[in-house]
Amino acid sequence: MGVKVYGMPMSTNTVRVLAALNEKGVEFELVIVDLRTGAHKKPDFLALNPFGQIPALEDGDVVLFESRAINRYIATKYAEAGPDLLLSSGTPAERAVVDLWLEVESQQFGPPIAALVYEALIKPMLGGATDVTVVEAQATKLEKVLDVYEARLAQSKYLAGAEFTLVDLNHIPYTNYLMKTPKASLVTSRPHLLAWWQDISSRPAWQKTAAAIPF
Repeated sequence: MGVKVYGMPMSTNTVRVLAALNEKGVEFELVIVDLRTGAHKKPDFLALNPFGQIPALEDGDVVLFESRAINRYIATKYAEAGPDLLLSSGTPAERAVVDLWLEVESQQFGPPIAALVYEALIKPMLGGATDVTVVEAQATKLEKVLDVYEARLAQSKYLAGAEFTLVDLNHIPYTNYLMKTPKASLVTSRPHLLAWWQDISSRPAWQKTAAAIPF
């Protein structure tokens, strides 16, 4: 049985997993779980993820959910293929820096950018009206995070050091959507952040992943 990913190609969390699989050159099948029809709340999917959220991954007898946990599994199981996304051959300090920035992505970057992207991009696609007050409030929060990133990237090519890692990869899906909103200037106004984004978004694995996103 090959790798199966259950999700939707417009879902940032699903795309995060697909991007990791593509970086590792792992063949997979994307099984569509259509949130619009409530497929994620039906028994077949709840057997994979009892919380009813996409994505989920099946790899033989292994069943996982939560995109960041799935990506650590992919990076570990397929460590010998493609880039060493967790710096498994690095020093304890180098691996700790990867863990640190993975936490920063999840806890500091993730919440404001997710709220901003939903309000500015996703909500209008679903027929709702963007609340500009919410966008501005989340942009203010995100600005503070990105100021830290700009300072970090002035000293380091990638967020966890000299090599592309899972840290950088996990940022790509939401940053990709941010660049489609009026708040793309949060990235373009910061030269080191912009150079980093241009670098990681031009990777062949991401280009392959992005080609499957419907917008």
